[in-house]
Amino acid sequence: MKLSTVTRYGLRALSDLCAQEKLQEGNKPVAVGDIARRQDIPPSYLEQLFAKLRRGHLVKSVRGAQGGYVLARPAGEITVAEIIRALGEPIAFGDCQTEAGCRNTSECSTYELWQRLKGSVDDILESTTLEDITRTGKKMPRQEDFL
Repeated sequence: MKLSTVTRYGLRALSDLCAQEKLQEGNKPVAVGDIARRQDIPPSYLEQLFAKLRRGHLVKSVRGAQGGYVLARPAGEITVAEIIRALGEPIAFGDCQTEAGCRNTSECSTYELWQRLKGSVDDILESTTLEDITRTGKKMPRQEDFL
C-alpha cells in the first residue's frame, strides 16, 4: 500500500498548521502560502486540499489581509482517519475493500488477511490524533497495542 500524494500533503499541511498554532499560542490564521512554502507543496494544490478539509469541518477559513486557516477544533480531537476521510482518500489493501468490491471474496484465500490488515491500520488511524503526529518525540502506537 502506498499513500497518495493527497494524503501525504494533507497530513503534512495540517501538521504544519497545528505546529504554527502552537508557536503562536493562539488561534491566529495561517496563510496557505506560508504552509506551501515550508512544506514545498504547490500553493494552488494546497488550496484545493484545504477546501476539502474545510468541507470536512477540520479547518475554518478566515478572510482578510491577515486571513488564512485555523483548526476547527483542538488537534487532540482530530484523528488521522478523519483527515484521510475528509480528503476523500480510501485506505484499502485490495479491490475487495473498495466500493467497487470484488466478485471473488467468497473463494479468495487472501481476503481474510486483507481484512485483518485493514482493521489494524484503521485502529491506528482512528487512535492517532493530529496532536500526536505533531508532538515531537512522541512515539506512535505499536501494533501490539491493538492486539
